[in-house]
Amino acid sequence: MQIAIVLYDRFTALDAVGPYETLCRLPDAETLFVAERTGPVRTDTGSLALTADRTLDEVTAPDVVVVPGGPGQSPQMENTALLDWLRTADAASTWTTSVCTGSLLLAAAGLLKGRRATSHWLALDHLRPFGAEPTGERVVTDGKYVTAAGVSAGIDMGLTLIGRIAGDDHARMVQLATEYDPQPPYEAGSPLKAPEHIVAGLRARSRFILT
Repeated sequence: MQIAIVLYDRFTALDAVGPYETLCRLPDAETLFVAERTGPVRTDTGSLALTADRTLDEVTAPDVVVVPGGPGQSPQMENTALLDWLRTADAASTWTTSVCTGSLLLAAAGLLKGRRATSHWLALDHLRPFGAEPTGERVVTDGKYVTAAGVSAGIDMGLTLIGRIAGDDHARMVQLATEYDPQPPYEAGSPLKAPEHIVAGLRARSRFILT
């Protein structure tokens, strides 16, 4: 099984690393980081880079596609090389997935028309113009498409996918091996739980203009 995690300039690190830490534990899985060019690709902070082992042209038929989100997603919405690759890879994939605003790239490639999907809560409404049906669920499975909400939800997406591919017990073993047992110090992980002034502050700083 070949798993291709897409990298582009200014992606969010956990969007890619969360799914990697789970999906790389699938039996007989080859997990690759792919980008338009090989070499280091910087995250949104600029202080961390992941290495793309293969170019998009070298990986044309992965079994699983993972598209992270991040601030760099916006300029990629018109990157024909990436969007064409997503369509080509999707035609061969068993699973096509995303984390956070990575779902907007799947949508821009025309892959989510008529499908339920999720994204970062600030970006949900931006799925609708592409014909997708946005939902605030943490992980959404619609056919072979699995989309995750913001950043940390990529871990949940990875575990969900492992359960579908290798069975619930293997997914449970991966969860235990990674000691994924969230006990956050604050109840502020969603706009429904966070204090109103925190939600308003993030909205004000968001690159997404909600209408």
